[in-house]
Amino acid sequence: MEEHQGQGLEPSNPACLHLFSAFVAMEPIDCLISLARECGGGSISQEVQSFIWEQCISNAGSRNHPSDSYIKNFLKRVIVDVESNSDNALDELYEQYACYMTSLKDDGSLKVNTKVCKTISFLFPDGSSELLSCPRSMKIVVPLLCSLNMLEGDTGCAIWPSSLFLSEFILSYPEIFSSKSCFEVGSGVGLVGIALTHAKASKVILSDGDLSSLANMKLNLEFYQLSTEKEMRQSQYQNFISWVECKHLPWESSTERELQDFMPDIVLGADVIYDPICLPHLIRVLSILLNPSKSNPHEERDNCLCLSSEKGHITGNGDYCKDHSEFCAGKSVAADCDNCQGFDTQVAAAHNHVPNTKSQPNTTKHPVAYLATVIRNVDTFTCFLRLAAEAHLSVVDVTETWQPLNLLPYMQSYNRSSIRLFIISFS
Repeated sequence: MEEHQGQGLEPSNPACLHLFSAFVAMEPIDCLISLARECGGGSISQEVQSFIWEQCISNAGSRNHPSDSYIKNFLKRVIVDVESNSDNALDELYEQYACYMTSLKDDGSLKVNTKVCKTISFLFPDGSSELLSCPRSMKIVVPLLCSLNMLEGDTGCAIWPSSLFLSEFILSYPEIFSSKSCFEVGSGVGLVGIALTHAKASKVILSDGDLSSLANMKLNLEFYQLSTEKEMRQSQYQNFISWVECKHLPWESSTERELQDFMPDIVLGADVIYDPICLPHLIRVLSILLNPSKSNPHEERDNCLCLSSEKGHITGNGDYCKDHSEFCAGKSVAADCDNCQGFDTQVAAAHNHVPNTKSQPNTTKHPVAYLATVIRNVDTFTCFLRLAAEAHLSVVDVTETWQPLNLLPYMQSYNRSSIRLFIISFS
């Protein structure tokens, strides 16, 4: 890059990379100001202002940059912060802010329904180069068209925290998904599907029950130069061919035969446990996709699920207990049930994966599901567990044992600690 007024910060500098990544991800303005101060050692210096101008603002006209209103608000906050320290902002920042003030005045494009482009950058830490999912650049950049309005039916076009977590998990443990057929329920903007292609899944099927979300998902995949209509493409990785399909799949109307045709090795879902009305349909879809053999009915077992991670367990009647105190509606714990195995045994059986050691490829013969979710309503989640128990689905919390890499270090708005990761299998 050409240095502004003889000065400049390297874009590859971690603090600068975090600032730019947060900018294109449209992180809250407070986060950007915090990162900008970090770049300048405590204040938004002239060097930092030059970096903001050259790397963020000057390129704002490109397709995958934030909205004009977002940039205007960022410029305003930068100028206010600089002036509060009795300093002057760069002339270019003042001039650009004045342009936005004029052009965006009474602009109808600022209505809440406007879709924006958020670019999610997964930044691999040092020592990650041996991961199957890690490119030479040590980062994966994913532009996504999404909605800022989640109050008028646009939930499927939003980037939910659990999809970020599940994508981090996939990229951190690519050997689980490599050469596997993967099926996602409620795919939304398609971020998890893109992560799966970097993990070298042999086939990726993304589904959503909302047609507008499905159309937006296809746009995102095309934007990312992926095939959405069974067209084979050569990835940037040598000899890596990925098949990606998008399917309209309303849970309530999908037939058993339709679901059995997919026959995935792995099912995934992010923040799909939110509406009690939809839960019976979700459980039905999962039970069909995860049933290894409809012709050989499973052996009857007690309605007991074991969740023996450090942070939670499921009681005999299907209630979730966190830390043995929170979220506890049941009275008995299934820890001593003969049909329940310890966490390590269940996880190892699921994927021949030994936690905290170098993983071996998944060789399980039976499909499993990975669901990431924020437990926003305890009653809703308890309902999910009870329905899962009735459908003979085993649920195991692996959140504490399988921690993904922190690939989004710049995303201060992302509360990873609120998300739980579950493995679900037919028992």
